Amino acid sequence: MGGHEKTYFEQQREALIGEIAMARHVSPYSFEHVLANINKLNRSLEAVTAVWIAVSFNISKLIQMDAQVGNEFSSVEALWSQFENVMDKDGKAEGETEQADQTEHHEEEGDTTVKHEGA
Repeated sequence: MGGHEKTYFEQQREALIGEIAMARHVSPYSFEHVLANINKLNRSLEAVTAVWIAVSFNISKLIQMDAQVGNEFSSVEALWSQFENVMDKDGKAEGETEQADQTEHHEEEGDTTVKHEGA
């Protein structure tokens, strides 16, 4: 009776312990490897965050520049608006003068009908 025969449970237990021991030494997913990959991921995320901050800063600068360029032309726009208003008033005044002249001319002839350009 020199040896104790191992039960099926003990055999399976030893086999699993052996697999776990081999996996710890050979596996690419060891704790150190996972930790190194997490650190690499963190550095990549920091780089992406830095790029995103730079891009958003540049976008805000472009928006400010666009607003400044828009303001540079506001005086020109105001001048053209004044010009259009003056021309519009002159055009209306000319139309009223022509209409008054036509009315007077027709009254002298005895015709009180006024013909409008649009009619």
